[in-house]
Amino acid sequence: MGQTADYATKGDPMDRHGWIDERLAKVPLFANLDKKHLKQISSLATQIDVAAGKELTREGAHGSEFIIVLEGEAEVKVDGKVVATRGPGEYFGEIALIANRPRTATVTATTPMKVEVIGRREFQTLLSENPGIATELLEATADRLAENEET
Repeated sequence: MGQTADYATKGDPMDRHGWIDERLAKVPLFANLDKKHLKQISSLATQIDVAAGKELTREGAHGSEFIIVLEGEAEVKVDGKVVATRGPGEYFGEIALIANRPRTATVTATTPMKVEVIGRREFQTLLSENPGIATELLEATADRLAENEET
């Protein structure tokens, strides 16, 4: 199996969420949020075990979750070609939390994995209760989409 993420080895949820907060802060979508808002988002995360061979996202399908890899590895395919791998501390699906857009890649576990998942429904509820987070994220999303159009 791939590397083990350096998080909550004793199962302390505070350590686990602190680790997730650090990873969220590195996601361009969340980079401008303060620690309080990052904690609110990480509190939505659910840890899931994934078997090798399991498809986590399918290119062209509706996306409804954001995933952070804790342990193991997954391959990312676009048009059937491997374009990247995702391992501990890496993430994918952040745009699915904000925009109702189809997935841009198929991501498949190549080893057994542990991942943290944040669902769109819970995330949207958080945004409706915290308009300040919503405003920050919409600005970050607009910036990212503009960058994608330029490249």
